Amino acid sequence: MNIGGMCVLEDDKLCTGCGECEICDLDRTKLCDNCGKCLDIRDDAVIKIDKIIIDNNEE
Repeated sequence: MNIGGMCVLEDDKLCTGCGECEICDLDRTKLCDNCGKCLDIRDDAVIKIDKIIIDNNEE
């Protein structure tokens, strides 16, 4: 929650502390525990790196 800040679920609305943003998308009876099941995250997910660019001009 971001009470007093902007709502993360609705544009142009202030956070009222309703807690809707902390509810699990898959099970409305529990709080989100960042399990990642709603994102379909797999343990064997892979990111392919095509190339590495090194900037030798860094100060």
